[in-house]
Amino acid sequence: MILDLFKLEGKTAIVTGARKGLGYGIAEGLAEAGANIVGVGPIAMPEIEARVKALGRKFLHVEADLTSQARIPDIVAETVSAMGGVDILVNNAGIIRRADILDFSEKDWDDVMNVNLKSLFFLSQEAARRMAKQGRGGKIVNIASMLSFQGGIRVPSYTSSKSAVAGLTKLMANEMAQFGVQVNAIAPGYMATDNTEALQKDPVRNKEILARIPTGRWGTPDDLKGAAVFLASAASDYVTGYVVAVDGGWLSR
Repeated sequence: MILDLFKLEGKTAIVTGARKGLGYGIAEGLAEAGANIVGVGPIAMPEIEARVKALGRKFLHVEADLTSQARIPDIVAETVSAMGGVDILVNNAGIIRRADILDFSEKDWDDVMNVNLKSLFFLSQEAARRMAKQGRGGKIVNIASMLSFQGGIRVPSYTSSKSAVAGLTKLMANEMAQFGVQVNAIAPGYMATDNTEALQKDPVRNKEILARIPTGRWGTPDDLKGAAVFLASAASDYVTGYVVAVDGGWLSR
């Protein structure tokens, strides 16, 4: 039956930045589909841990600050030790820094690129090595952005990182297909999260943004669940190297 292809029972998913926002929604959706969850982040995440366990799934928090790559091998090693393997990686963790381009600092550039791109690549590499060794395939889902397609303003490092994520997703898909690993990305539209709080509170920008979204509203973490489960499941076994926009129609305008 087709719905069986979307089930994730017995699978283990690593989700970076699962404590709140989009990461919370994605982790919850994967757990609702049956997956055990490994939440990666610098501090404990008791809310998503409680939710995952309430669904009857296992949860592990792996402490790691992804502004550095030092803990990346440990993330996969601790996952394998506790859960027996890794089947899904969702590279959700991301940060943003805003400033006019003439004033943008090197630190704001490096911090964003470290989390959004460098750690994403090396964690994907570590997970992919394990998936190849396991011999049962796997799924890697990167979180891209509307700024994977557009330039934006006042966010040069964020735009650069998310444009690179789209390209890297395609490269990884090409190289990992031989191991039965599909690599795709989700590009969320304007989502109501901490990262967009300033925009939501700006009456002029908020009005401008909503006027361009055909569905007429900001997205929520729940809006990503369907795409995340699809790309993490056997239902997407012939989909790889693609960036799925979940944007309320923003790009079609």
